[in-house]
Amino acid sequence: MKEKLTIVKVGGAVVEDDLQLSQLLKDFSAIEGRKVLVHGGGRKATKMAERLGIETQMINGRRITDADMLEVVTMIYGGLVNKNLVARLQENGVNALGLTGADANVIRSHKRPLKNGVDYGFVGDVEDVAHETLGHLIEAGITPVMAPLTHDGMGHILNTNADTIASETAKALARIYDVTLIFSFEKKGVLSNPDDDESVIPVITPEDFERYKADGTISGGMLPKIENALNAVDAGVSKVIITLATAIDGKHGTVIKTVHD
Repeated sequence: MKEKLTIVKVGGAVVEDDLQLSQLLKDFSAIEGRKVLVHGGGRKATKMAERLGIETQMINGRRITDADMLEVVTMIYGGLVNKNLVARLQENGVNALGLTGADANVIRSHKRPLKNGVDYGFVGDVEDVAHETLGHLIEAGITPVMAPLTHDGMGHILNTNADTIASETAKALARIYDVTLIFSFEKKGVLSNPDDDESVIPVITPEDFERYKADGTISGGMLPKIENALNAVDAGVSKVIITLATAIDGKHGTVIKTVHD
Protein backbone atom coordinates (compact mmCIF):
# COMPACT_ATOMS: atom_id res chain seq x y z
CA MET A 1 0.00 0.00 0.00
CA LYS A 2 1.40 3.38 -1.01
CA GLU A 3 2.10 6.05 1.59
CA LYS A 4 -0.01 9.19 1.33
CA LEU A 5 1.51 12.38 -0.08
CA THR A 6 -0.17 15.78 -0.22
CA ILE A 7 0.94 18.33 -2.79
CA VAL A 8 -0.36 21.86 -2.28
CA LYS A 9 0.00 24.55 -4.92
CA VAL A 10 -0.36 28.13 -3.70
CA GLY A 11 -1.09 30.88 -6.21
CA GLY A 12 0.44 34.31 -6.58
CA ALA A 13 -2.56 36.17 -5.18
CA VAL A 14 -2.26 34.27 -1.90
CA VAL A 15 1.50 34.84 -1.81
CA GLU A 16 0.70 38.56 -2.00
CA ASP A 17 -1.80 38.46 0.90
CA ASP A 18 0.12 38.01 4.14
CA LEU A 19 -2.95 37.06 6.21
CA GLN A 20 -4.05 34.33 3.80
CA LEU A 21 -0.49 33.15 3.33
CA SER A 22 0.16 32.90 7.08
CA GLN A 23 -2.96 30.79 7.53
CA LEU A 24 -2.11 28.57 4.56
CA LEU A 25 1.39 27.93 5.86
CA LYS A 26 0.01 27.03 9.31
CA ASP A 27 -2.53 24.68 7.73
CA PHE A 28 0.10 23.20 5.42
CA SER A 29 2.42 22.64 8.37
CA ALA A 30 -0.40 20.79 10.17
CA ILE A 31 -0.90 18.32 7.31
CA GLU A 32 0.27 14.96 8.58
CA GLY A 33 2.81 12.90 6.72
CA ARG A 34 4.64 13.58 3.50
CA LYS A 35 4.03 16.80 1.61
CA VAL A 36 5.26 19.15 -1.09
CA LEU A 37 4.53 22.85 -1.61
CA VAL A 38 4.48 24.36 -5.11
CA HIS A 39 4.18 28.12 -5.47
CA GLY A 40 3.45 30.76 -8.05
CA GLY A 41 4.29 34.41 -7.74
CA GLY A 42 3.05 35.96 -10.95
CA ARG A 43 1.61 39.07 -9.34
CA LYS A 44 4.91 39.88 -7.64
CA ALA A 45 6.70 39.31 -10.95
CA THR A 46 4.28 41.62 -12.75
CA LYS A 47 4.78 44.34 -10.14
CA MET A 48 8.56 44.05 -10.30
CA ALA A 49 8.49 44.10 -14.09
CA GLU A 50 6.40 47.27 -14.00
CA ARG A 51 8.91 48.92 -11.64
CA LEU A 52 11.67 48.00 -14.10
CA GLY A 53 9.72 49.28 -17.12
CA ILE A 54 9.17 45.81 -18.57
CA GLU A 55 5.79 45.17 -20.18
CA THR A 56 3.82 42.07 -19.13
CA GLN A 57 2.01 40.14 -21.87
CA MET A 58 -0.45 37.33 -21.13
CA ILE A 59 -2.25 35.01 -23.56
CA ASN A 60 -4.92 32.61 -22.23
CA GLY A 61 -3.55 32.94 -18.71
CA ARG A 62 0.04 32.21 -19.80
CA ARG A 63 2.89 34.70 -19.47
CA ILE A 64 4.96 35.63 -22.52
CA THR A 65 8.57 35.45 -21.30
CA ASP A 66 11.21 37.40 -23.23
CA ALA A 67 14.81 37.70 -22.03
CA ASP A 68 14.07 40.65 -19.71
CA MET A 69 11.00 38.97 -18.20
CA LEU A 70 12.99 35.76 -17.68
CA GLU A 71 15.41 37.68 -15.45
CA VAL A 72 12.49 39.06 -13.44
CA VAL A 73 10.73 35.72 -12.91
CA THR A 74 14.01 33.99 -12.03
CA MET A 75 14.68 36.60 -9.34
CA ILE A 76 11.13 36.64 -7.98
CA TYR A 77 10.19 32.96 -8.22
CA GLY A 78 13.52 31.32 -7.50
CA GLY A 79 14.68 33.93 -5.01
CA LEU A 80 12.28 36.24 -3.20
CA VAL A 81 9.13 34.12 -3.09
CA ASN A 82 10.77 30.71 -2.74
CA LYS A 83 13.17 31.61 0.04
CA ASN A 84 10.58 33.58 2.02
CA LEU A 85 8.29 30.53 1.94
CA VAL A 86 11.12 28.25 3.03
CA ALA A 87 11.99 30.54 5.94
CA ARG A 88 8.37 30.78 7.07
CA LEU A 89 7.90 27.03 6.90
CA GLN A 90 11.00 26.57 9.05
CA GLU A 91 9.33 28.93 11.53
CA ASN A 92 6.32 26.57 11.50
CA GLY A 93 8.45 23.50 12.18
CA VAL A 94 8.64 22.19 8.61
CA ASN A 95 12.10 21.28 7.35
CA ALA A 96 11.67 22.83 3.89
CA LEU A 97 14.06 22.94 0.95
CA GLY A 98 13.54 25.39 -1.90
CA LEU A 99 14.00 24.01 -5.41
CA THR A 100 13.82 25.17 -9.00
CA GLY A 101 13.72 22.53 -11.70
CA ALA A 102 17.47 22.97 -12.23
CA ASP A 103 18.30 22.06 -8.62
CA ALA A 104 19.26 18.37 -8.46
CA ASN A 105 17.86 18.16 -12.01
CA VAL A 106 14.37 17.65 -10.56
CA ILE A 107 12.42 19.06 -13.54
CA ARG A 108 13.74 19.20 -17.07
CA SER A 109 11.79 20.81 -19.88
CA HIS A 110 12.13 22.07 -23.43
CA LYS A 111 11.44 25.52 -24.80
CA ARG A 112 7.86 25.70 -25.98
CA PRO A 113 7.56 25.71 -29.78
CA LEU A 114 5.28 28.15 -31.57
CA LYS A 115 1.73 27.42 -30.49
CA ASN A 116 -1.13 28.67 -32.69
CA GLY A 117 1.32 31.19 -34.09
CA VAL A 118 2.25 32.49 -30.62
CA ASP A 119 5.89 32.64 -29.48
CA TYR A 120 5.82 32.30 -25.69
CA GLY A 121 9.55 33.02 -25.45
CA PHE A 122 11.54 31.37 -22.66
CA VAL A 123 8.71 29.16 -21.47
CA GLY A 124 9.28 25.50 -20.66
CA ASP A 125 7.07 22.49 -21.34
CA VAL A 126 7.92 19.72 -18.86
CA GLU A 127 9.63 16.59 -20.17
CA ASP A 128 10.70 14.81 -17.00
CA VAL A 129 10.29 15.02 -13.23
CA ALA A 130 12.92 13.17 -11.18
CA HIS A 131 10.47 11.37 -8.91
CA GLU A 132 13.16 9.18 -7.33
CA THR A 133 15.23 12.22 -6.32
CA LEU A 134 12.18 13.95 -4.85
CA GLY A 135 11.20 10.70 -3.15
CA HIS A 136 14.63 10.43 -1.49
CA LEU A 137 14.29 13.99 -0.17
CA ILE A 138 10.77 13.37 1.10
CA GLU A 139 11.77 10.11 2.80
CA ALA A 140 14.63 11.99 4.49
CA GLY A 141 12.02 14.19 6.19
CA ILE A 142 12.49 17.16 3.86
CA THR A 143 9.55 19.09 2.38
CA PRO A 144 10.34 20.35 -1.14
CA VAL A 145 9.16 23.88 -1.92
CA MET A 146 9.10 24.11 -5.69
CA ALA A 147 9.39 27.31 -7.73
CA PRO A 148 7.81 27.55 -11.22
CA LEU A 149 11.17 27.44 -13.03
CA THR A 150 12.64 24.51 -14.96
CA HIS A 151 15.74 23.97 -17.09
CA ASP A 152 16.50 22.46 -20.47
CA GLY A 153 19.71 20.59 -19.61
CA MET A 154 21.67 22.99 -21.81
CA GLY A 155 22.19 25.75 -19.30
CA HIS A 156 18.94 27.64 -19.76
CA ILE A 157 16.32 28.46 -17.13
CA LEU A 158 12.73 28.38 -18.44
CA ASN A 159 9.60 29.92 -16.97
CA THR A 160 7.01 27.19 -16.39
CA ASN A 161 3.41 27.54 -15.26
CA ALA A 162 3.16 26.73 -11.53
CA ASP A 163 -0.01 24.67 -12.00
CA THR A 164 1.90 22.60 -14.55
CA ILE A 165 4.76 22.13 -12.08
CA ALA A 166 2.24 20.94 -9.48
CA SER A 167 0.40 18.55 -11.79
CA GLU A 168 3.54 17.11 -13.41
CA THR A 169 5.13 16.61 -9.98
CA ALA A 170 1.96 14.94 -8.72
CA LYS A 171 1.83 12.65 -11.77
CA ALA A 172 5.47 11.64 -11.33
CA LEU A 173 5.19 11.04 -7.59
CA ALA A 174 1.98 9.02 -8.07
CA ARG A 175 4.31 6.20 -9.15
CA ILE A 176 5.47 5.84 -5.56
CA TYR A 177 2.81 7.59 -3.42
CA ASP A 178 -0.95 7.86 -3.04
CA VAL A 179 -1.12 11.53 -4.10
CA THR A 180 -3.70 14.19 -3.31
CA LEU A 181 -3.10 17.41 -5.25
CA ILE A 182 -4.64 20.61 -3.91
CA PHE A 183 -4.69 23.83 -5.92
CA SER A 184 -5.25 26.61 -3.38
CA PHE A 185 -6.08 30.16 -4.35
CA GLU A 186 -8.21 33.16 -3.33
CA LYS A 187 -11.65 31.64 -4.12
CA LYS A 188 -13.60 28.81 -2.48
CA GLY A 189 -13.37 26.72 -5.64
CA VAL A 190 -14.30 26.93 -9.30
CA LEU A 191 -17.25 29.33 -9.48
CA SER A 192 -20.23 29.12 -11.83
CA ASN A 193 -20.70 32.88 -11.32
CA PRO A 194 -17.47 34.86 -10.79
CA ASP A 195 -19.44 37.55 -8.94
CA ASP A 196 -20.84 35.06 -6.42
CA ASP A 197 -18.19 33.56 -4.12
CA GLU A 198 -20.68 30.94 -2.93
CA SER A 199 -21.39 29.52 -6.42
CA VAL A 200 -18.82 26.75 -6.08
CA ILE A 201 -19.09 23.94 -8.63
CA PRO A 202 -18.65 20.81 -6.43
CA VAL A 203 -17.43 18.39 -9.13
CA ILE A 204 -16.00 18.86 -12.64
CA THR A 205 -15.49 15.99 -15.09
CA PRO A 206 -13.91 16.25 -18.55
CA GLU A 207 -17.38 16.52 -20.09
CA ASP A 208 -18.36 19.26 -17.64
CA PHE A 209 -15.17 21.14 -18.46
CA GLU A 210 -15.81 21.14 -22.20
CA ARG A 211 -19.31 22.47 -21.60
CA TYR A 212 -18.18 25.18 -19.16
CA LYS A 213 -15.37 26.19 -21.50
CA ALA A 214 -17.74 26.45 -24.47
CA ASP A 215 -20.30 28.60 -22.65
CA GLY A 216 -17.69 30.85 -21.01
CA THR A 217 -18.37 29.75 -17.41
CA ILE A 218 -14.67 28.84 -17.16
CA SER A 219 -12.12 31.10 -18.86
CA GLY A 220 -8.75 32.84 -18.50
CA GLY A 221 -6.26 31.44 -16.01
CA MET A 222 -8.74 28.83 -14.75
CA LEU A 223 -8.52 27.01 -18.11
CA PRO A 224 -4.91 25.76 -17.74
CA LYS A 225 -5.54 25.04 -14.03
CA ILE A 226 -8.37 22.61 -14.78
CA GLU A 227 -6.56 21.15 -17.81
CA ASN A 228 -3.62 20.35 -15.53
CA ALA A 229 -5.94 18.91 -12.88
CA LEU A 230 -7.69 16.63 -15.38
CA ASN A 231 -4.34 15.47 -16.77
CA ALA A 232 -3.17 14.64 -13.26
CA VAL A 233 -6.24 12.54 -12.43
CA ASP A 234 -5.98 10.78 -15.77
CA ALA A 235 -2.33 9.92 -14.98
CA GLY A 236 -3.02 8.26 -11.63
CA VAL A 237 -3.23 11.08 -9.05
CA SER A 238 -5.87 9.94 -6.54
CA LYS A 239 -7.63 13.24 -6.04
CA VAL A 240 -7.38 16.84 -7.25
CA ILE A 241 -9.09 19.66 -5.37
CA ILE A 242 -9.33 23.36 -6.23
CA THR A 243 -10.11 25.32 -3.08
CA LEU A 244 -9.63 28.37 -0.88
CA ALA A 245 -6.13 28.85 0.50
CA THR A 246 -7.51 28.68 4.05
CA ALA A 247 -9.41 25.42 3.38
CA ILE A 248 -6.76 22.90 2.32
CA ASP A 249 -8.16 20.09 4.49
CA GLY A 250 -9.41 18.11 1.48
CA LYS A 251 -13.08 18.61 2.44
CA HIS A 252 -13.87 21.84 0.63
CA GLY A 253 -13.78 23.28 -2.87
CA THR A 254 -14.17 21.75 -6.33
CA VAL A 255 -13.14 18.12 -6.85
CA ILE A 256 -11.81 17.23 -10.30
CA LYS A 257 -12.78 13.70 -11.35
CA THR A 258 -12.87 11.61 -14.49
CA VAL A 259 -16.55 10.70 -13.94
CA HIS A 260 -19.39 11.62 -11.58
CA ASP A 261 -20.00 9.13 -8.76
